[in-house]
Amino acid sequence: MLLPINGRWLLPINGRWLLPINGRWLLPIHGEVARSAGGATAGSRREVENRLLSSVPLVTSPRTSVSAVVPAYNSELSLPQLVSRLEPVLDAAATDYELLIVDDGSRDGTWSVIESLARDHKWVRGVHLMRNYGQHNAVLCGIRLARHDVIVTLDDDLQHPPEEIPKLLEKLSDDKDVVYGPPAQETHGLWRDLASQVTKIALQSAMGAPIARQAGPFRAFRTRIRDAFAGFDGPYVSIDVLLTWGTTRFASVAVRHEPRTLGKSNYTFRKLVVHAVNMITGFSTLPLQLSSLIGFSLTIVGIAALLFVLIRYLIVGGGVPG
Repeated sequence: MLLPINGRWLLPINGRWLLPINGRWLLPIHGEVARSAGGATAGSRREVENRLLSSVPLVTSPRTSVSAVVPAYNSELSLPQLVSRLEPVLDAAATDYELLIVDDGSRDGTWSVIESLARDHKWVRGVHLMRNYGQHNAVLCGIRLARHDVIVTLDDDLQHPPEEIPKLLEKLSDDKDVVYGPPAQETHGLWRDLASQVTKIALQSAMGAPIARQAGPFRAFRTRIRDAFAGFDGPYVSIDVLLTWGTTRFASVAVRHEPRTLGKSNYTFRKLVVHAVNMITGFSTLPLQLSSLIGFSLTIVGIAALLFVLIRYLIVGGGVPG
């Protein structure tokens, strides 16, 4: 039985009532408050609803199953910490979960650490790539192996705090398919910030969506989106561009990012610029548009020169000098 109150419906759960407010279900502390609404008149229903709202705690959206995907490169020191911090977070936020660690051709003992973690934790799985294919390729590998309803991607260096994952999942429940977690405050150097801005401009050109300015490796999205790029086998991979093939419902939520304490970043100024160029040439029509514009401009110049020569010949006569 559903009880209508001011256009909303109360849902009975084990003798108590849930009230949907702003996309969430509210659970009354006192079940009798909700049950008394059964005999409420139209004039008193607002009062009943207000009493419900004032006496109930928020019940978070229904939990879902989560696959966390982490590309790893020379991260033997950070992975044990990452796993220990991920476990309680996923245990609280998901009905079922797994961690896919993709070793992207590491040169240290990363794969041995992954094997050890997989033996000690049944929810951890490892993938060993024979050489370094790049972060986006490693992430794509993990995405294709994910088993659960939602995929969360994060880096291996602990700059993306696992404790911030629930923020992404909560935002994902608001009729969105992809949620990015940009840092509340950027802490990179001048050249790195410049390269990042160039990359985001290129990404916006490739994605064709304003959300590109908020895009980053810390993201959560519905696993079903991968069906849109299941057949993709191009030489260059951009996860963010591929996600636009499956949905237009993007969102972002600012999260806390932590400074890197172990090792150094694998992304240099040069790599970021190359990444931007690859996005423009591989996924954007901008090079084609630029080539067309140059060709059209040269054609106009050629026609203008031809007209000049013809008009001069007709007026002045004689041959053209030179």
